[in-house]
Amino acid sequence: MTRKTLADMLSGLYAVAIFGFIFLPVAVLVLFSFQDGRLPVPPFNGASLQWYRAVFADGKLMAAMLNSLLVGIGSSIVACLLGFLAAYALARYRLPGSALQRGLLIAPMTVSYLIIALGLLTVLNALHLPLSLWTVGIGHVVINLPLCFAIIYSSMGDHHINIERAARDLGASDIKVMALVTAPMLAPSILAAFFLSVTFSWDEFIIAFLLSRFDVTLPVEIWNLLRSGLNPKTNAIGSLVFLISILVLVVVELAVFGRAKKS
Repeated sequence: MTRKTLADMLSGLYAVAIFGFIFLPVAVLVLFSFQDGRLPVPPFNGASLQWYRAVFADGKLMAAMLNSLLVGIGSSIVACLLGFLAAYALARYRLPGSALQRGLLIAPMTVSYLIIALGLLTVLNALHLPLSLWTVGIGHVVINLPLCFAIIYSSMGDHHINIERAARDLGASDIKVMALVTAPMLAPSILAAFFLSVTFSWDEFIIAFLLSRFDVTLPVEIWNLLRSGLNPKTNAIGSLVFLISILVLVVVELAVFGRAKKS
């Protein structure tokens, strides 16, 4: 056996181990979501769809899933819009202390979600604002805005400036240039920031737990289910979320990034 063959074998085993480490928990989750029994643990007792039917029949789980969807999409739209405006301003204009402003915008990425949630909870209590899905959305905008800003700002290269100047020479105002020229050119980055924000918002627990009251998101509702012990419905709802995530990823890859590659 040559050294190259041995290296290829070790590389293959390493790749299998890495992908197995990543996807084995997901495979186990999906497998035991079909468990025909009360406990989602080995041995596997046969296939059944009873827990998927139980999930769709559970009004609290369906409401929590809808709440997560609303909060995720709404907060991600706001975070992307604010991130795009901040990136455009700092990339295209000479502002005082621009380096400091960039640092302050990215700083929340280095702060624990627990600290952010406690700080927001203190501010909301001081303002006498009731806890609701709106306050959860505010918290998710705070944690996703730095991510959106970093992604969009890093894609605003100098080669876009000439196109923007040409649009201004043709009579377009700054708002039209930003909305009709810059934003379409940055569409892949904006969409990437949006879907990453939706993903982080969908999975986020600490802020959603501390800033909500009666209307809760899906992670909080799953936590409520697990307080009473293992529940097979958690595997079913987790498998549904994983399936939705995969479908969204495939649609985005084919519709957006596939088109960008062709162009």
